[in-house]
Amino acid sequence: MFLAQTLRVLDNERMKTLTITEGRGRLGYWLKKAVQGEDIGFMCGGKVVALRPVEIHSADYALQEYGLSNKEMAAAEKKIAGHLKSARAHGDVTKFTGDRNDFR
Repeated sequence: MFLAQTLRVLDNERMKTLTITEGRGRLGYWLKKAVQGEDIGFMCGGKVVALRPVEIHSADYALQEYGLSNKEMAAAEKKIAGHLKSARAHGDVTKFTGDRNDFR
């Protein structure tokens, strides 16, 4: 019993463990702490789920995010460019200037 309590204390010294309710109100704070390198975890169903920064490489973003191969991504780019060109020709696309009226 003493060993289990000691291990639990040591684990908490390495990682700040929170319930979902504890972390929800200050989620931005805990995310920033995780980005700064602190070990932050949330208890979920009796397990600790750690917050960790993840590197996203632009070379594999389409594969990671959408499951697209390079060939499928090239085809999607071509199709999107065609739709955009057509929309511009029909006047369906307006220039975004940063003004709030651009969203109307």
